Amino acid sequence: MLVDAHAHLLPFDYPSDAPSCFPRMEPVDGSTARTLLFGATNFRARDVFFSAERRIEEQDASGVDVEVLTPMPPLLRYDLPAADGLSLARHVNEFTATLCAAEPDRLIGFGLVPMQDPDAATAELKAIKDQGLRGVEIASGVLGSSIGDARFLPFFTEAQRLDLAVFVHALPTPTDRLPRSTMGTYVVGIEGAFAAASMITGGTAAACPDLRISFSHAAGGFPLMLPRAQYFFTGAWNEEPLVPERAINHDDGPTPLEYARRFYYDSMVFDHRAVRFLIDLLGHDRLLVGSDFPAMPREDPAGRTLREMDLPPEVWEDIAWNNAYRWLGLDPPPGR
Repeated sequence: MLVDAHAHLLPFDYPSDAPSCFPRMEPVDGSTARTLLFGATNFRARDVFFSAERRIEEQDASGVDVEVLTPMPPLLRYDLPAADGLSLARHVNEFTATLCAAEPDRLIGFGLVPMQDPDAATAELKAIKDQGLRGVEIASGVLGSSIGDARFLPFFTEAQRLDLAVFVHALPTPTDRLPRSTMGTYVVGIEGAFAAASMITGGTAAACPDLRISFSHAAGGFPLMLPRAQYFFTGAWNEEPLVPERAINHDDGPTPLEYARRFYYDSMVFDHRAVRFLIDLLGHDRLLVGSDFPAMPREDPAGRTLREMDLPPEVWEDIAWNNAYRWLGLDPPPGR
């Protein structure tokens, strides 16, 4: 069995009376595809983005049993007026719930919320829960603020209370320090690291010990930064016991690595060696399969890199599907 825990959808269309700042989905002549137009985004979306029937066909073709579907990242537009952001979220969430209801055993949906208004985002979580969605997708930052900022703590506290999973999708923020061509590579990795680190340093991880949160692409550079953070916390190399005279940032709480091992990470890091490092440092019980499908092509078959690694059966089972069900807060399927 295999669960793709990082896959995307787009609504088929938007209301004709929607605000002018809403996206548009325009038909493509002679094709079942549609074009997403949203600000600077001009993206041709195949029908698999919005058709449950086509998604199941693609799952069967690539060896996927279940997909966790989150809105395409361009829809995480926190620069919209708060009221419009809420209206957009509600439209997308309604579409997602309807799409997933067509194949509830194989399509598991996440909603989105207007994080530019933390109070509205928090209040909307109950509606997401009531629609049968299993979680909420947010971006790695909100208008220049880290998601670990104290003003977002009520949002995460409510997600924890409602038993909703959270998926943090790294989104690049333009910077003068790297060229625009690096937005999808280095900058995405930097943003993922900022997001995960802020959850520890801002106190959210301590305040929400039962929050089930996952980071796209293994939170970018975050895992490689952890041993240094661990050293500053304990004064010790190699996760050895505390050396008080060398510890700089020590307190009585969990260490950075202990916090990091509460999080989940999709293992879409494109290299066997990177996956090995994640297993060694964070544990195989923290990793998920991800593909970014259909925004990116899946490996053939899905999870090929993991399949090639000769992992022990219990490790493969955890990464392939068991961890995903734990992250989602769902019982495994019958017979598993």
